[in-house]
Amino acid sequence: MDVAHYYLDGNVDCVEFCPHDSFHHVLAASTYTLQEGDRPSRSGSISLFNVDAEEGQLELFHRVETVGIFDIKWSPVGGSVGPLLAQADANGYLRVYCLEFCSDGSEAGEQSDFPLVAGNVLKEVTGEHINSSMCLCLDWNPSATSISVGLSDGSVSIISFLDSKLDIQEEWKAHEFELWATSFDIHQPQLVYTGSDDCKFSCWDLRDGPSKLAFQNSKSHKMGVCCIAKSPSDPHTVYTGSYDEYLRVWDVRSISKPVNETSICLGGGVWRIKHHPSVPGLVLAACMHNGFAVVKINGEKAEVIETYSKHGSLAYGADWQRGQRLIKNLDSRFLLNQRRDMEPGDPMSSGDWRRSSGSRKSSGSTHKLWMK
Repeated sequence: MDVAHYYLDGNVDCVEFCPHDSFHHVLAASTYTLQEGDRPSRSGSISLFNVDAEEGQLELFHRVETVGIFDIKWSPVGGSVGPLLAQADANGYLRVYCLEFCSDGSEAGEQSDFPLVAGNVLKEVTGEHINSSMCLCLDWNPSATSISVGLSDGSVSIISFLDSKLDIQEEWKAHEFELWATSFDIHQPQLVYTGSDDCKFSCWDLRDGPSKLAFQNSKSHKMGVCCIAKSPSDPHTVYTGSYDEYLRVWDVRSISKPVNETSICLGGGVWRIKHHPSVPGLVLAACMHNGFAVVKINGEKAEVIETYSKHGSLAYGADWQRGQRLIKNLDSRFLLNQRRDMEPGDPMSSGDWRRSSGSRKSSGSTHKLWMK
C-alpha cells in the first residue's frame, strides 16, 4: 500500500536509504535535469528525508544544490568511518559528503535555500575531477577505502579514499560505450564488475595493473547492461539487469567462465536491483516501463511476488529501508526531458532506485513509499 509521497523540483534519478545504525530513517534522493537551449547545462540536487513508515512520514529536512547527478551511494557499514555519501556527476566529478550535526541550521543554510532546523546535514568532505567525461555510476569497496566510477566514454576509474582525500589509482577503457554499472565484489574486493551499453558484462582483477580482465560475457545480454549487484549472502552469486528486460542470476564460482543460472523477464528494462537487507534471495527491481517488482530467487527458480505500477511512468530507482518492510519508489508525471530530443552523446538520452522525469519547460517528480 502507498504510505507517503513528496513532490520535488527536478528529475529524481537515485534514492538511497542510509544503512548505518541510528540513521536508517535518513533517505537521500538526487536529481538530474537537463536545461536545454543555446548553452545546455545539467543541474541537480541532493535532498535528505526523514522517513517514518508507521506514521506515514516523508519529511524533507535538508537539500544541497549541485550539478546534475547520475548516482549516489552511502558508504558501507563496517568501514572505519561514519555515514558518507558519494556522488557521481555530469561534470566528471566524484564528491564525498559526511552527515554532520547542525545545532541551528546556520551552516547548512550556506549550501541550501531550504529552511532548516537543528539536525543532521550534508557537508562536503572532498571532491576530485575524475575525467572530462561524465561520471555515471559508482560503488564503494567493503572497507570504504576505494570507490569505483563508471564513465560515459566507457572507462572505469578506481579512486582511493584515505584521510578524507580522493586519489585516482587506476583508469582504463573497459567498454566501447557508456558504462552504466560498476560494482565491487563484496566477498573478493580485488574484483570489480562492470556493465555497459555495449551489452558486455565484465570482471576485472585489481591485483594486476593495469587491471586484468578476469572474464567478459558478450553473448547473454541482448541489450545494454544497466546494473550489477553481488549477493550479500552467497559469495558465488551475482545479479545483472539489462535493457532487454531480464534479471539474470550468475554463478561466478569459476571466475573465468560465469554461468547464467536463471533468468526472469520483468517486462521492462531492469535499471536497478537491490537485495533485501536480511532476506536471502529477495530482490527489488526498478523496471523502467513496467514499474517495480519484488522477485524471489530460490536456486534455478525465480518468481515475481509483488509489483507496483501506480505511478504510470518510467521506474528508475528503488531501495529497502533497514529494519522495515518499506520499499522506496520514485515516480513522475512526464518522460525525462523528451529523451529523443537530447543532444547526441547525453547518457540520459539512452536510456538506489532511479526515476527521472520532466518536460522541456518544467520538471518535477514524486517520491512514493509503499509497504508490502
